[in-house]
Amino acid sequence: MQAYPRDLIGYGGKPVHPKWPNQARIAVQFVLNYEEGGEYSVLHGDAHSETFLSDIAQAEPYTSRHLSMESLYEYGSRAGFWRIHDTFVTRKLPLTVFAVTMAMQRNPDVVEAIVNANWEIASHGMRWIHYQNMEKAKEAQHIEASVQLHQAMLGEKPTGWYTGRTSPHTLALLAERDDILYCSDSYADDLPYYDNHYSKPLLMIPYTLDVNDMRFVNQQGFCTSNHFYTYLRDSFDVLYDEGETCPKMLSIGLHCRIIGHPGRFAGLKRFLDYIAKKDKVWVCTREEIARHWLQHFPYKQEG
Repeated sequence: MQAYPRDLIGYGGKPVHPKWPNQARIAVQFVLNYEEGGEYSVLHGDAHSETFLSDIAQAEPYTSRHLSMESLYEYGSRAGFWRIHDTFVTRKLPLTVFAVTMAMQRNPDVVEAIVNANWEIASHGMRWIHYQNMEKAKEAQHIEASVQLHQAMLGEKPTGWYTGRTSPHTLALLAERDDILYCSDSYADDLPYYDNHYSKPLLMIPYTLDVNDMRFVNQQGFCTSNHFYTYLRDSFDVLYDEGETCPKMLSIGLHCRIIGHPGRFAGLKRFLDYIAKKDKVWVCTREEIARHWLQHFPYKQEG
């Protein structure tokens, strides 16, 4: 067979024991996507308005300002973020924020709150736009600009990266860099792994699109907070049971403008109450997982 640039085997039914701290049976990782102000908009020089991940079903790409779409995104930065922030800070729970650089630039109060909460800020790219058809050189420019602006605002470069709306070049471009510790542009496993299809091994900390509040605004999605809570709880329970012999990680994706609404947020609060009653649960950031993996499972050249 010719070389095939995909890995369909992974751990081959024999996943490694991750040795989570304190003999944890599961690593639970909450991600808050902060995208508001970096999405498609003619105000940003784009040809059309945003169409993705909002409460407008099958939104059309307007070539002028789409005020309804703009206000749906604004809810995330104005109200939703603070509801999430206050709850996680009160409970002293860590978060990884996938932060779009342009969005951070537009709301310094949110950035200050994230820093004061001591949450991890991973880069979510320069813009919250599709990169699928962007020229490789231009995408590389976006990545570099995002890293530099991130450093200028926060005093350090991002440790992790998640584009989300990737191109065929995204992972190759990230692998060429020496300043990105891990990438989350994968949904391929319940454990970290190394992708060695590029210029150097790229540590992948897989993300999720199923244990994700985006399903509130997708056709196959959640309708009530109880649907979300039940899916979170069932995902946790299966992995927690498996964790008696083979621990794994549970990623939970959140968006300010989606889960931040009260009727949805209730389900997340119930889940936080639920896992608080369990022992041997490691609630952590993605950077903590990455550093743990590099320490205990450094990449080994095959052969």
